[in-house]
Amino acid sequence: MGAATEIANLLYRYAELMDAGELEQVAEMFSHARVTMSGGQVVEGAAPMLAQWRAYVRIYPCGTPRTRHVITNPIIEVDKHAGTATCRSVYTVFQQTPDLPLQAVASGRYHDTFERVHGSWRFATRDYSMLDFIGDVSQHLLLPVGQN
Repeated sequence: MGAATEIANLLYRYAELMDAGELEQVAEMFSHARVTMSGGQVVEGAAPMLAQWRAYVRIYPCGTPRTRHVITNPIIEVDKHAGTATCRSVYTVFQQTPDLPLQAVASGRYHDTFERVHGSWRFATRDYSMLDFIGDVSQHLLLPVGQN
């Protein structure tokens, strides 16, 4: 499997785990990463990321946030010699709850960097600050997010 496919799979695994409500596993994906949040705050490591998601993401009795994170248009650039890569992608979050019909609730961009360590790719950085469109996130998030 090529580097670009491995990196794309990290993006998709993130979405799969987030939608399954597996916040601990999602946080582990960022255990070696430096993440810039929407307010400019920087979070590093799995435990602080888990705390962020537990503070923000509403989990329903079914154990999930009742969302579908769709990640598209990944532009992946790999530097094989350095063992690093960058990726710019677009995400759209759909949600349906008993009180909310199926709809897109948010869309933005991820700018990620990756590093290859012991033969495996992992997140090195993520920028969460590019939330471009905000719909009705009242059923998804526990805390307010800024309007653009």
